[in-house]
Amino acid sequence: MILSALNTYYDRLAEQGNTELAPYGFSQEKISYALVINPKGELVDVVNLMDTSGKKPRPSVRLVPQPPKRAVNIAPCFLWDKTGYVLGVTAGETEKEQERTRKTHEAFKAYHHEWLSDADDEGLVALLAFLDQWLPEGETRQKLITEEMLDSNLVFQLEGDAQRFIHERPAAKAIRAKQLASAGGEEQMCLVTGDMSPAVALHPSIKGVNGAQSSGASLVSFNLDAFTSHHKKQGMNAPVSDKAAFAYGTALNYLLRRSDDNRQRVNIGDTTVVFWAEADTAQQAQAAEAMCSGIFSSPPVIDKKKSSATADESEHRKLASAFSQLAQGKPLQEIGADLKPDTKIYVLGLAPNAARLSVRFWETSTLDQFSKRLAQHYQDMLMEPLPWKTEPSIWRLINEIVTHRPGAKPKQDDASPHLAGELARAILTGQRYPHSLLANLVMRFRADGDISSLRVALCKAVLVRKERLTHSTSIQPTKESHHKELFVSLDIENQDPGYLLGRLFAVLESVQRASMGTLVNATIRDRYYGAASATPASVFPLLLRNAQNHLGKVRKNKPGLAINLEKQLTEIIDKLGISFAKSLGLEAQGRFAIGYYHQRSELFKKHEKDNDQADATDTTSTNTTEGDA
Repeated sequence: MILSALNTYYDRLAEQGNTELAPYGFSQEKISYALVINPKGELVDVVNLMDTSGKKPRPSVRLVPQPPKRAVNIAPCFLWDKTGYVLGVTAGETEKEQERTRKTHEAFKAYHHEWLSDADDEGLVALLAFLDQWLPEGETRQKLITEEMLDSNLVFQLEGDAQRFIHERPAAKAIRAKQLASAGGEEQMCLVTGDMSPAVALHPSIKGVNGAQSSGASLVSFNLDAFTSHHKKQGMNAPVSDKAAFAYGTALNYLLRRSDDNRQRVNIGDTTVVFWAEADTAQQAQAAEAMCSGIFSSPPVIDKKKSSATADESEHRKLASAFSQLAQGKPLQEIGADLKPDTKIYVLGLAPNAARLSVRFWETSTLDQFSKRLAQHYQDMLMEPLPWKTEPSIWRLINEIVTHRPGAKPKQDDASPHLAGELARAILTGQRYPHSLLANLVMRFRADGDISSLRVALCKAVLVRKERLTHSTSIQPTKESHHKELFVSLDIENQDPGYLLGRLFAVLESVQRASMGTLVNATIRDRYYGAASATPASVFPLLLRNAQNHLGKVRKNKPGLAINLEKQLTEIIDKLGISFAKSLGLEAQGRFAIGYYHQRSELFKKHEKDNDQADATDTTSTNTTEGDA
């Protein structure tokens, strides 16, 4: 399914004339220099092809014949390669390295004599002449080949033909077509296309997956006898034609490309996620992919120095608005004309596994189904007051499940790779959130004391979704529902011990603040939250005794406030019964955090209302005085 979808995606991009996509038998590779040779095969110049648009020079990307798959084997490329193959020169200095370099250069010469011996093209004849007379330690090498060129990729150019390289000449392309046609073998039915054709022995290398080998890793490979059957070798165990293997490998490498304009690739923990859309038109596919980008990615960095910064900001605001409407469950047709409900979406998560890649998750659905699951995700997280200014992407949520260090930004690398991947899967599929997410959040509350709104919202989402999927409750529960954790704001009727204890803890913290004001160095949350949420019986009696001392002080200065706080304490304690629980389980600790958040938000709301009333009273008094005057 994965290979077939990628093969179809390659064909569609090729039909659309995508210039970044390599045609069959070719590949986009990093090239640093061009060796300029005259018709006699003499090296006359070296052209620097490095890209100097960034802070430091880097190889430019050029279309060249596809390289063979290498490990420890010696396999030359056609009409281009590293300096070791082309010139017999590398940065290696040991005797073993020099011996291997000599062998690779001899293989490069023999390979090109095999394919170019009958060629009459001026450029190809000159290339053979160059290989025949080139001496790795000769005078020309000393003049033109510098140390910084060693181990870089080189192409050839004929003197006087500055518009193209030798591998771009028509005669070279014709020979390349013969090479592809002659890549024979036993014909088998391709598992991707269903056509009868020679199967590829080694599948293409996939580059761009974080943590995998920089030279590339295999998505499909059979490197041990235990993975084979009926004495079949390598790719013959799961026959895929050379063309289909090229197509899926090229499409996946295109999706994984590291470029600033690639919005189809994002990292979630150790998982590299790519996604693409299949629609009737290219515009519809691009609109769907932009929407998916908002689900996964952090906001793009806008470079204010660039002239296009204003356009980038406008595009980002437009995308953010569309994403917000999608998260709220609005119909796709109301959000954008190019957003079609039946657009097919593919999401692939890859993780490194030695020299191979493992598929962390693979999800396919329509844009309509994904949008409904996304809306459900935000409904599950919904609380009052709203825990976010803009709907958080998966990237932001993962930052909430790592320890928050004072003065430092959260690092995604600190998140559990497995947990990050399972969180993404739950959002995409609408299935249960991983139970380890709740455990992780509870540990983070106790470790850094940051009971942030998004963390509490995630706690609620875990409990809500589990309850709904278990009991098939509705998304919008009524007041009569006995599933009290489904409410998004303070529920004074909720009798759950964990929820009540969280509310009580918030009121006790408010009592302390009312008594000590700004003089308090550390609140009870800083000192006792972990113990209060896990072993209430050992902490709450002490906190209640201290609260009486604080209330005595508040009565002297603010008697009305003291009465309100005492009423809140009494109301909650009456529901708790005659004793505190000795311990709370994991889900009860999650409800503790929700109760704490709800009660604290209600206290803040009352405080703001009281301040507004006081301001109004002051204004009225001032106006009256001015009128009397």
